[in-house]
Amino acid sequence: MSDHETTDTDADGQGDSAEPTFEAAEYADGTVTYPPHTVGPNGAERVGTVDLREYEARVVTWTTSTATPPGVREPNTLAIVEFEMGDDYDGPPVRALGQIAERDEAGGVTGDDGDDSDNGGDQFSVDIGDRIEPVYADELREPGAGIREPESQDWDGFQFRPVE
Repeated sequence: MSDHETTDTDADGQGDSAEPTFEAAEYADGTVTYPPHTVGPNGAERVGTVDLREYEARVVTWTTSTATPPGVREPNTLAIVEFEMGDDYDGPPVRALGQIAERDEAGGVTGDDGDDSDNGGDQFSVDIGDRIEPVYADELREPGAGIREPESQDWDGFQFRPVE
């Protein structure tokens, strides 16, 4: 069985707590996947969840986009990261794609107040092999800039910042 708790989450992945989770799925054969699926890569039944905030990851590769969609910061650095699931984990790599966080004016991470647009923050620099951690951001892009109604989607999520 699982070493992780099975949690019931609502549609936004937050469950009963106010703290958002970076949820991956754990399956009966011990594998973990992100994003979560109802059945594992080997056909195993889903038995629980894993909060990826509890794990560090390493940058596998990264790129910087200079031609971004409306409402997305420009330039926008994205990274594919691979989570370090521990020595006992024997499954396939757990990877995710996400933005690299920006520093706020005080050197912290932007996004906590929902306004990244006018702070002039610089993105953290990353390189292949760097250790990172997921951090929550209220807004990954500006809700009113696209063609969809802002209320029709979620704008929050997780970014990655280097571990110092």
